[in-house]
Amino acid sequence: MSEQIAQYFVDTLGGKVPEEIIVFIISMLPVLELRGGLIAAKLMNITFWKAFLICYAGNMLPIPFILKFIRVIFNALKKNKHIEKAITKLEVRSIRKGEKVKKYREWGLLLFVAVPLPGTGAWTGALIADLLDIRIKKSFPLIALGVLIAGLIVSALSYGLFGLLGA
Repeated sequence: MSEQIAQYFVDTLGGKVPEEIIVFIISMLPVLELRGGLIAAKLMNITFWKAFLICYAGNMLPIPFILKFIRVIFNALKKNKHIEKAITKLEVRSIRKGEKVKKYREWGLLLFVAVPLPGTGAWTGALIADLLDIRIKKSFPLIALGVLIAGLIVSALSYGLFGLLGA
């Protein structure tokens, strides 16, 4: 699914916006994050190291804001009856995923973000960190390291292991 969404952005914005900006934007988005950005970068033949740096920066940019303001945003959104149900559902889903993290706290958060599976990543990791009251001083470096590990795993798959070494 990430590949189709990344391809949509490439097809829609390609030629109109610099490729690096497309990759950066994709990497900032929830669900797609760095993984989707790397797929898009590969589709646009951007060299690995350039792509990785752009994707990493794009994925990490929103994380401090999520960690700092997500509760305030969620509480404000819950005041709207139309949105309250969706926010509550998102919180419940994150808490359910967070149960796996809760047992191991910091190590659990790191592994949750580092394993590139659907529904894991920096955005969800930041939400879980906030819901588990893991302080920003601890959670941000763990999420940053998790994104780095996930990025290397996805890069090995999308660029090929030898592409990483030679690019």
